[in-house]
Amino acid sequence: MTETPHTPEDHYTPESLKEAHELIVPYIHRTPAMQSRQLNELAGAELFFKAENFQRGGSYKIRGATHALIRLRQSRDAGGVVTHSSGNFAQALSLAARSLGMQAHIVMPENAPKVKREAVSSYGGQVVLCAPTLEAREAEAARIERETGAAFIHPSNDPMVLLGQGTACLELLETHPELDRVVAPVGGGGLLAGTSLACAFFGRDCEPVGAEPLAVDDAYRSLKSGRIEKNESTDTVADGLRTVLGNHTFPVLQRHVRTIIRVEEDEIIRAMRLVWERMKLVVEPSSAVALAAVLRDPGLFRGTRTGIVISGGNVDLDNLPFSR
Repeated sequence: MTETPHTPEDHYTPESLKEAHELIVPYIHRTPAMQSRQLNELAGAELFFKAENFQRGGSYKIRGATHALIRLRQSRDAGGVVTHSSGNFAQALSLAARSLGMQAHIVMPENAPKVKREAVSSYGGQVVLCAPTLEAREAEAARIERETGAAFIHPSNDPMVLLGQGTACLELLETHPELDRVVAPVGGGGLLAGTSLACAFFGRDCEPVGAEPLAVDDAYRSLKSGRIEKNESTDTVADGLRTVLGNHTFPVLQRHVRTIIRVEEDEIIRAMRLVWERMKLVVEPSSAVALAAVLRDPGLFRGTRTGIVISGGNVDLDNLPFSR
């Protein structure tokens, strides 16, 4: 796969983020910012939930996928696009490609749930199965890129994806410019990096805060050590956050993010159940990590107006963590 150098910080500007939003508006939903009196009381704060579970494809990732494909089409002809993903980005890239008249090749591990493979196919993605290792995924994606001329799009570590993901927070700040903090989950870092840019460019002294499972706390450790850290295991219910930072996302987090709150597995499950019960919203475990972080550190959020990015709502209804 083609490697790209770190994108200079001056590539990310208020204008580039606004332009990204303008480009993708015809292809996405403007999702609501929702509130819950009960959760406000529980947190001791005024919470605004950016409900990206209502987004096309069921998650925020359609934003970055669409922006990356539009920019690709502007710059060159490609024999479609290719990525390796078994989660929300696989569906998002497939849907974005179909909307833009492009072919999407999606490399998925052979042990990916059947429901996820079927979802990708239903959005027009061409599923290619491989062994369930990162090395196998990368090798298969590289083969497709080489043989078809397809352009590789990374699920998070791509400047155009990163800018697209930041448009969720941009919208939130347009409707609620008074926010003191915005909390977003962090895995590969695309959402939190984009959120941090939106806070820096359009917030009024608005602080971005990351939320991460303790079991896969590579982003927390990376900011502490000053280099990209890895995880020895990926044993977390928040399956969308098992990835690690990259050479594009990490420098943005270093510059703009001071706080990442780590949460335990039972805290993630409790927060997920709270949103289901109190707000009647279907959210996935990775989304619940952000609320779990707020509830874990009430001193940081008490008395504030805090945005929470609900990253998605794609769940396996036969395997809900709070019904085991």
